[in-house]
Amino acid sequence: MLDIKFARENPEKVVEALEKRNYDISVFDDFLENEKERKVLLGAVENHRRELNEISGKIDILRKQGEDTADLKVKAKDISNTIKTQETSLNEYEEKVKNALLIIPNIPHSSVPLGKTSDDNVEIRKGGSLPNFTFTPREHGEIGERLGILDFERGSKLAGARFTLYKGAGALLERALINFMLDAHTRENGYTEVLPPFMVNRACMTGTGQLPKFEEDLFKIEGWDHFLIPTAEVPVTNIFRDEILKEDELPIYYTAYTPCFRKEAGSYGKDVKGLIRQHQFNKVELVKFAKPETSYDELERLTSDAEKILQKLKLHYRVVALCTGDMGFSSAKTYDIEVWLPGQNKYREISSCSNFEDFQARRANIKYKPKDGGKPRFVHTLNGSGLAVGRTLVAILENYQQEDGSVLIPESLRLYMGGMEKISKGDL
Repeated sequence: MLDIKFARENPEKVVEALEKRNYDISVFDDFLENEKERKVLLGAVENHRRELNEISGKIDILRKQGEDTADLKVKAKDISNTIKTQETSLNEYEEKVKNALLIIPNIPHSSVPLGKTSDDNVEIRKGGSLPNFTFTPREHGEIGERLGILDFERGSKLAGARFTLYKGAGALLERALINFMLDAHTRENGYTEVLPPFMVNRACMTGTGQLPKFEEDLFKIEGWDHFLIPTAEVPVTNIFRDEILKEDELPIYYTAYTPCFRKEAGSYGKDVKGLIRQHQFNKVELVKFAKPETSYDELERLTSDAEKILQKLKLHYRVVALCTGDMGFSSAKTYDIEVWLPGQNKYREISSCSNFEDFQARRANIKYKPKDGGKPRFVHTLNGSGLAVGRTLVAILENYQQEDGSVLIPESLRLYMGGMEKISKGDL
């Protein structure tokens, strides 16, 4: 959530930010209208309080002089009742102002490239080498089905479209990747592993920005005000909700494996085949809590930590800075890491690394106490995939495929595969 004081004092800057983000500026209208009514009510309440104070002063003087104060007391009571009514309305408008602000996206950092769509994103760097094939590479779905390690038909039978059954070496490869990623981040990159709940309450979803705007994308638990998590970002960021940390505790690095659940409500007809866009998928997440003055250095490190997984697996990728019109709702700046998929002949996102500045911390009320004894400040929160596990499996199948249909296991992953060097048909 934006700083309410900033939004009140700088409405033109909020509108400018919405235009940069390619947002309909009318989403700010509710805030402006309710803020206008709030200010009118606040002025009326303050005027009546002054009037009541003046009358109370007169009553005191007249009482000491032995004069009749009955009429003034009646007037004071009427004003007091008016104030109570106005304060009730004022509280309602203050709540409306806050709720209106909940659907306003974050303001882009000054370094974010201007643009409207993904076509305007800016490539920052590339890593790894493109694979060379002496045959036409197949897509992962065909590879997985031929090897008998991915069963899309039975996955759909069990749960419907966009669910997959992993079998044998496919299930082992998914599990191996999870452990491989967690070990790298905890042993080499300094993260503490946590295992959070896979469902959360409404306060958690509101804290990280999924609610109220994106409720249609979430799986809600019938009969409960709980949701299946769309990403580990939600429970892990909310670990410190309504808490005040010590400055010496920052930065805090957490990593977590969780399944993720998304309706993909706005993606009808996109990537209906294969593992790219599933309703349930596994992910290893990286979450940071940092001081404001260091958060952009932490964003660079977090992105680098996610890249290291692809480097270890020797997969070709690129890093792009998302433009203002392509960033997520809560982000102030985002880097996407896109892995090369030869079967599709394109780059596909495998990690999105973002600095939210204090946007989430304001919603979740996460602060830290400065060492100098000053007032508590909001932390900056960051997160990124380290990595999306299913899409990493996709990248391995497509980049390490052989002409005979088998798939080599990257050397760095073989220990986690029980020494297996290749997946061949029948290796279940």
